[in-house]
Amino acid sequence: MIQGRVRNKTVKRASKKIIERYYQRLTLDFNINKRICDEVAMIPSKCLRNKIAGFTTHMMKRINRGPVKGISLKLQEEEREKRLDYIPDISQVDIMIEDGIEIDNDTKNMLRNMDMHNLPGLNLVNNKDHRNRGYGDRPPRSDRPPRN
Repeated sequence: MIQGRVRNKTVKRASKKIIERYYQRLTLDFNINKRICDEVAMIPSKCLRNKIAGFTTHMMKRINRGPVKGISLKLQEEEREKRLDYIPDISQVDIMIEDGIEIDNDTKNMLRNMDMHNLPGLNLVNNKDHRNRGYGDRPPRSDRPPRN
């Protein structure tokens, strides 16, 4: 198992703030991010600056792959809203209705009680067909001992 470095809360917090405020200027290159950290923040030591810049570079690579928990970027929020607001051209429900939805007698009676029994695309299937659903013609396992 490959393990990464342990970074303290100071490095992580500073890096996240820098990413949220200066996201447009940051890149995937450590040396450029190191110079940006030097310009935008007052970091007391070179060692701490390098750690923050390194973690910032790591987080930028993760952001490129997808949304990252704990970092609020306008870009990420807009993309998330697009996904949530997406309405497909053809609904999956409509496609299923065209193909036909298989229901058993109990479901048909339930729909009849709710006055929904004349919905289009409903096909009545015998109860026996649904009992072994997913197993096909496979016989029961004989190598398993009987339950007590």
